[in-house]
Amino acid sequence: MYRLLIADDEALEREGLELIVGRMLPDTFEIIHAENGRAAIELAEELRPHIVFMDVNMPGIDGLSALREIRKRLPDAKLVLVTAYDYFAYAKEALTLGVKEYIVKPAGREQVVALLRQLLAELEQDRIRRAGELRLRQQVAELLPLAENELALMLMVDHVQGIGASLLAEWIDFPLAASRAFVVALPEKTDAALTRKLYDTIRGFAKSGGQPCLVSSAIERHMAIFMREPEDVHPGGYGSAKRFAESIAELARRQTGSTVTVGVGSRQEGESGLRQSYFEAVFASTCCPGGPFCLFDELREGKAELQANSLAGIGSPGEDSGAYVLSALQHIREEREHQTLTVLDRAKQYIEEHYTEEISLEEVADYVHLNPHYFSKVFKQGVGDTFIDYVTGLRIERAKTLIADERLSLKEVCFEAGYRDPNYFSRVFKKVTGVTPTEYRSGLRGGA
Repeated sequence: MYRLLIADDEALEREGLELIVGRMLPDTFEIIHAENGRAAIELAEELRPHIVFMDVNMPGIDGLSALREIRKRLPDAKLVLVTAYDYFAYAKEALTLGVKEYIVKPAGREQVVALLRQLLAELEQDRIRRAGELRLRQQVAELLPLAENELALMLMVDHVQGIGASLLAEWIDFPLAASRAFVVALPEKTDAALTRKLYDTIRGFAKSGGQPCLVSSAIERHMAIFMREPEDVHPGGYGSAKRFAESIAELARRQTGSTVTVGVGSRQEGESGLRQSYFEAVFASTCCPGGPFCLFDELREGKAELQANSLAGIGSPGEDSGAYVLSALQHIREEREHQTLTVLDRAKQYIEEHYTEEISLEEVADYVHLNPHYFSKVFKQGVGDTFIDYVTGLRIERAKTLIADERLSLKEVCFEAGYRDPNYFSRVFKKVTGVTPTEYRSGLRGGA
């Protein structure tokens, strides 16, 4: 039930409007009476009406002033001026308050009812819009962590199929500008529960720092963080990176009692640059003598023999980078392949259950929670056919089976196979098989 506030200093006017509404729109509104502007403001704040009928000329706080206060408190309410005077004298100010409707006293029953029905339709449209916005926000909230992890993996693994890192970075508002990679190496003996606690603790800290960042999932014994370098940091300065790395190590020790080491890559930008920073951070995470963190920049500047022996290999990490890195990268590739296969299996199953209906690529992409463009690429690469060709193949195979049943007309076969236009069905069937449905059935009879 909707709430209708009628504000008028004349009781007869309020009661007359209530009588019209009660008779013409029964069980639709809860009526709220206000005898002046102050009461209207207080009742609006307390009871939050959906529609407000406001008399302009009332003692004390006038109607327009009351509407101004109500609009501040109820921005979505529908406001209607009720006046015995020329409305246009108030039009300019009323429009600034979002008042688009008015009633001139004495109001006719048909006018009141028509106006209320119009406003009810607008309220329903507003409700549907808000529900859609809530669903969209919920979907975005659920997909953003997945997209963030996907981008982090793209920066960690050199070859990734599908959508480009720069476009994905744009979608999640993380331009690939000047940033550093941090690699947190977890203790060797870390069970699943401790890994989850460490991951949640470190991710929460990174996200609360005020700088845009990407956090990968915890893979094998490490997790990666790509942190935007603050704009006021000099390109050659390491202070903020050191403080961040030290804070991560201290937080992990304090919250979980575990010792982690943090490798810090150099300041880079762009997809290849951030991937380079990641490999540098991987290397640095294995070179933390006597401390919880190590900067690749300092290794490069102050460890000459280390640079000569090891740094040339950065970009394709080898044994010096720690065996867990190779294992982790292999795990990433295997996990991505498994995820792709799982998505394709779910997509194919959905298609096979719905191909006789009006199915679309966008519908299936939404079902498996992928961008349609990305899904189209993944599907073609994984299945070998485009989405349309795959659906067409299923429908034509179904049609062949149905044509063999003499009890069905070819028109019935058309509909059963998922087509709505017999002529179009015949053209597609001939394009795929080389013969029309009629010729195909005749061939079956001849073979019999």
